[in-house]
Amino acid sequence: MSLINRLGPVSRWTANLILAECAGLLGWYAAAETPPAAVPEPAWLTILAGVASGAPLLARRRWPGATAVVAGLVAAVLLGTGIVPDYASPAPIAVAAFTIYTVGRLVPGRRGAIFASAATALVLIGTIVALFVGPAVGSADEPGPPLPAFAALVCGASWAIGWTLRERRRHSEVTAAQTTARAVAEERLRIAREMHDAVGHNLSLITVQASVATHVAAERPEAAVAALSVIEQASRSALTELRRAVGALRTEPDYSVPPTLTDLGKLAGQAEAAGIAVSLDVRADDTLPDGIALAAYRIVQESLTNVVRHAAPAACRVDVEDTGGRLRIEVTDDGSRRPALAADGTGLVGMRERVAALGGTFSAGPRAGGGFAVVATLPYGATP
Repeated sequence: MSLINRLGPVSRWTANLILAECAGLLGWYAAAETPPAAVPEPAWLTILAGVASGAPLLARRRWPGATAVVAGLVAAVLLGTGIVPDYASPAPIAVAAFTIYTVGRLVPGRRGAIFASAATALVLIGTIVALFVGPAVGSADEPGPPLPAFAALVCGASWAIGWTLRERRRHSEVTAAQTTARAVAEERLRIAREMHDAVGHNLSLITVQASVATHVAAERPEAAVAALSVIEQASRSALTELRRAVGALRTEPDYSVPPTLTDLGKLAGQAEAAGIAVSLDVRADDTLPDGIALAAYRIVQESLTNVVRHAAPAACRVDVEDTGGRLRIEVTDDGSRRPALAADGTGLVGMRERVAALGGTFSAGPRAGGGFAVVATLPYGATP
């Protein structure tokens, strides 16, 4: 059935036509069977029985409930009137059970249960009447199961199978939708984090230097020129980062190579231009995984941004150490900031989420001797 569901409308119609023809042949053959002591039915009656058995299946997908009721009624008439003898009864019962399976597969809720119950009830009525038309299934030497019990078992099992498959498909669709929504949310969070880390740092430098240029432009033109130079460099860097992020969103190749630990010196230079004395100590090589290196770069970038924004002028120390399977990043400063600034802001939350996504640890807060400290560890392999 799953294969039929994947077919196009024309192919599904062809498949339904083939099923209807098979059901019609089955009904015709069952009606053509006549007990030795009985008078054979006329040929037109057996043909009519075959057509009545197969025709409802043509509409089983468009009107599954009505098709099941009609198929159950046809089975009841064929069995109750003796057109189909008791030993050939599995044929009309199988056709009716197939339509009941379709109801279980396609019709949800109470409506599907009502259609399935109505079709099953009609089949049972036909089998009960058939008990008075001819002998029970089997012979005296080899008694078979009661015909109504057999019909109820087949019809009930067919509906249960269809219902189970429908519920499993519904569960799969719900799970897929939840997975997609979760992936979209995670991707939005990742994009927001990247945009904040990439552009926010440079915009903070631009803001600080623009403020410096505004205050010293009249009295110290050379300082204003230096500030404008820093603004130009930061603007170019922000544009590069923005192009990289947009390129990732468009699923195009990146405009530039993602930053690594070797680019930390450039971050330190930008921070120094904003009035921060930066001491940088990197004890790690270029063999780190790309995700770990990028995360470390972003953590240092955001930490320096916070120092420039909240603690300048200040001295800052950046230590990045590879301890074997684990990269440790520590950024400390001796600046003074208001207590409110020590609380988690957007940048600290972004760093914490980035570290948590990599299975590391993160802490940030005021230092005992003054200043602020950010410490993160990023595991990337087995620790010896």
